[in-house]
Amino acid sequence: MIGALLVMAAPPAAGVTPQGEHSTGLRVTKSQRLLPPANATFDYQIGGAYAPSTSVRIVDRDRLDAPVRGRYNVCYVNAFQTQAGDVAWWKSHHRNLLLRRADGRYVVDGAWNEILLDTSTSAKRQALLTIIGRWIDGCRTHGFQAVEPDNLDSWTRSASLLKRAHNVAFARLLIARAHRDMLAIAQKNDTTIAPVGTSLGFDFAITEECQVYAECGTFTRAYGRRVYEIEYTDNGGSAGFSRACAARGRSISIVYRDRDVVPRGTRGYVSRTC
Repeated sequence: MIGALLVMAAPPAAGVTPQGEHSTGLRVTKSQRLLPPANATFDYQIGGAYAPSTSVRIVDRDRLDAPVRGRYNVCYVNAFQTQAGDVAWWKSHHRNLLLRRADGRYVVDGAWNEILLDTSTSAKRQALLTIIGRWIDGCRTHGFQAVEPDNLDSWTRSASLLKRAHNVAFARLLIARAHRDMLAIAQKNDTTIAPVGTSLGFDFAITEECQVYAECGTFTRAYGRRVYEIEYTDNGGSAGFSRACAARGRSISIVYRDRDVVPRGTRGYVSRTC
């Protein structure tokens, strides 16, 4: 999803205490990356930015939207597929980095009309890093504390043209870039990678519909309380969200959103937390 035009915002001013806690109460690693507060109210805004409620401590927004001063900000980057609105740009400038079948047809994630990026060779992964690495750099420049590279599991939609190892190799490059920028980085979905996620270097996890697919334990075993769960109105619904809250609401952050994660005030907007 494409966010609004970027508005410059400086990161919140803060220091580090001798105990290793940021003055806002956020956990600091030895490398000075800020980790998101565990089990804090999380607002998933990748479909469009809006003013968060006062209780919200973590805001996740598209890389083209401004972070929120005084909150922990996660920068959404579509790192393994194109954004639907960017397809023409990719075809014009980087056609060779789009995944294609032997007959030349693009491999498309039909649910979102996004073409898969081709992570199948080292050369293509390095070329993709040249592009997406700059986006990650921009997240840091504009005041985000973390990055969420989406569609790590694109290999499962690749008509067997990509392998898990290809995406893991590219994830390693993204992790290194984020850490170079002193950004924390989230693993987004993919239960096959979660057990080794922290050894790869992921700092926390964002998972969609783990209640529906009975996958939540895979992420909490790997990342403890730094799992940020999103359940949707069109898959599991209110009953599923209630079950998620009863099972894990005291331990991790859970948010209930409309599928298109539209801004508050937009028709179809739904947002609840527990």
